[in-house]
Amino acid sequence: MATEVETWTTVQKHDGVLSFDDDVDMDHPYGDEDEAALEAEVNGNWTPQEKALHEARLKAKAKRRVRKSSSRSESLSESLSGELADGDSHSPKGKVPVPNDRKSRTGKGRGLPKKGGAGGKGVWGAAGMVYEVEEPDVKDPNYDEIAQGDTVYATVVPELDERELEKTVNPIVQEYFEHGDTKEVQMLLRELNLGHHKYEFSSLAVSLSLEGKASHRELTSRLLRDLVGKELSESDMARAFDKILKELPDLMLDTPEAPQMLGQFIARAIADHALPLAFLDRYKGKVDCDHARAALDRAAVLLSMKREMVRLDNVWGVGGGLRPVKHLVKEMNLLLKEYLVSGEVKEAERCLRDLEVPHFHHELVYEAVVMVLESKGDTAVKMMCKLLQAFWKIGLITVDQMNRGFQRVYDELPEINLDVPHAHSIMESFTDLCYQESVITKQLRDSCPSRSVGRKRFVSEGDGGLIKN
Repeated sequence: MATEVETWTTVQKHDGVLSFDDDVDMDHPYGDEDEAALEAEVNGNWTPQEKALHEARLKAKAKRRVRKSSSRSESLSESLSGELADGDSHSPKGKVPVPNDRKSRTGKGRGLPKKGGAGGKGVWGAAGMVYEVEEPDVKDPNYDEIAQGDTVYATVVPELDERELEKTVNPIVQEYFEHGDTKEVQMLLRELNLGHHKYEFSSLAVSLSLEGKASHRELTSRLLRDLVGKELSESDMARAFDKILKELPDLMLDTPEAPQMLGQFIARAIADHALPLAFLDRYKGKVDCDHARAALDRAAVLLSMKREMVRLDNVWGVGGGLRPVKHLVKEMNLLLKEYLVSGEVKEAERCLRDLEVPHFHHELVYEAVVMVLESKGDTAVKMMCKLLQAFWKIGLITVDQMNRGFQRVYDELPEINLDVPHAHSIMESFTDLCYQESVITKQLRDSCPSRSVGRKRFVSEGDGGLIKN
């Protein structure tokens, strides 16, 4: 018995195989019954059945130890050689890789194919896929405004509605009537967001000019010509005139001549290529309003007068200071001659206002005084004094313009005297009358040049050449 136990306890140690003692010390494989059996064996009190049972147990445990130690040595050698190891079944690294397995090796992910099914070596994604720069979301909790770089702020102009449009456009048009610069109007329109109400700018400008002067209508026609192709299109212009034709009965309440004026606007716009040539053809036989028909007929007549479609630059006349000086002088001479015939101060006032040259009214004073000097009789003297007095009282002719007109006559009186021998005496009497009627000042009357006293007449034309004593 002792020899058998000794042979069991002196098992040789192989490489990678744990000894019996080491295994006992490390794993403690024996329980309480085994320890009691060993103690009984040492004491020599075992029965044959107990001995056989104990030997069977030892053989079975030895087989398990050898099998376990061999698996440990194989895993250790595989890990040293860099191959995958068969470890714990619960560890993701210990699993045997399955061919064509798309699951994540790290235990993460949803098991979906990578890159949308277009993965692989040298492949960056599916065909036709475009990679764009990911824009940061402001609502992202990790959004950092400073880290995003410079922030660019853009000005957004809201679209004007119909009420705000009229309040905004009217001051622009009124100011344009003062300076006449179309480029400034274009710049102001670019700053506005008119939206689909853009065509209403033209209709408002035409409506305002109908209530103004002829020069305002001329400026409006020029503005429409310059805006087409830049800020407005021909369709926008046609739409604007369609609206004006519909509103023509209301416009006639303030401007009875609105149909004729609108016809001139249409003809001028077609000649300036602001309206399409087929604009009038669209209304043939389709107009029920008599006023709109009159406006279209007026436009057709004006266009038929210009066979070669020459621009109707003079449809409104030449406004104010844009007219040549000779033309203004001619108009004022005609005005004064008509007044001497009719004697209507109101008509003369209207004609002078229509010229729209307040800075050139001194020419009217000059021409009136010259007509007095060249006239025969006292009728022209009294009528011209009455006209100048009327213009002075209503403020149509200012003090500066009145003084300047008389002073021009004073300066040219020696030359006038060559054609009118009694010019000095007529001038003195006329200035005295104007001073009495409060037309000129005392200083202006006193500055009137008198006939030269240095020249003495020795021989009279009717004395037969005799020298007087």
